[in-house]
Amino acid sequence: MKHYLNKYNKYNTGIGKRKKASATVFLVQGSGNLIINKIPGGLYFQNNPDYLFDLWEIFSALVFQPEIDIVVFVKGGGLAGQAEAIRLGLIRIICKKDKRWRPIFKGYGLLTRDARIKERKKYGLRKARKAPQYSKR
Repeated sequence: MKHYLNKYNKYNTGIGKRKKASATVFLVQGSGNLIINKIPGGLYFQNNPDYLFDLWEIFSALVFQPEIDIVVFVKGGGLAGQAEAIRLGLIRIICKKDKRWRPIFKGYGLLTRDARIKERKKYGLRKARKAPQYSKR
């Protein structure tokens, strides 16, 4: 990842997080591809339209030139959390590059990081909140 930070402008990077997933997104010169952890985007998300639609929806709205590649390094979490982390990182880059998009994305609630994460298990309980059955006598 340091290779991209040195080779490309830091201005073209965005970080997105969701649950346990953390994604670092780079906009680089290329041929209009989405590359996630050195794997093509469709292959990484197993061609699942639920995950890919969120990302391509942003591309189609912005009418990106085909000479821009999106390179992503993502770790942690599952595919759904990773897809949302990538989307947030990509939207943050777009808002950095062009301030006119900020109120539009803000209106749709796309700039807000979803802060819901898994609650930790407490001692004396079976799960985070599930307690053993209580017997009065």
